[in-house]
Amino acid sequence: MVPKSKDYEKAYAFAVRIVKAYKFLSAEHKEMVLSRQLLRCGTSIGANISEANGAISENEFSAKIGIAYKECLETKYWLQLLMDTGYLEVRIYQSLFSDADEIGRMLFSILKSTRLKPPPLN
Repeated sequence: MVPKSKDYEKAYAFAVRIVKAYKFLSAEHKEMVLSRQLLRCGTSIGANISEANGAISENEFSAKIGIAYKECLETKYWLQLLMDTGYLEVRIYQSLFSDADEIGRMLFSILKSTRLKPPPLN
């Protein structure tokens, strides 16, 4: 078995929490529109990291990490909207948002290291 990166492991655990949040929102609040958006982007973060780990070039790796980062930003948007509209309790929102924020910082750090490399010396 291939060892998983820390960012992948965090994103996977976050995706599990997002699925549970979706199940709660759809069952308890009968909310299907916003929660489906949250489900889509919140689980996409880890999927894109997984694809990045299988990339065949550094450019492909960087592009997939970039997509994961953008999905993380979108996830934070939907979390904020769900809290502001009364679907998520503040405590749950803060916990999920904090996890998304941590993952986003990790992904941004990876992006900086892959996209801002100095040109090779000849």
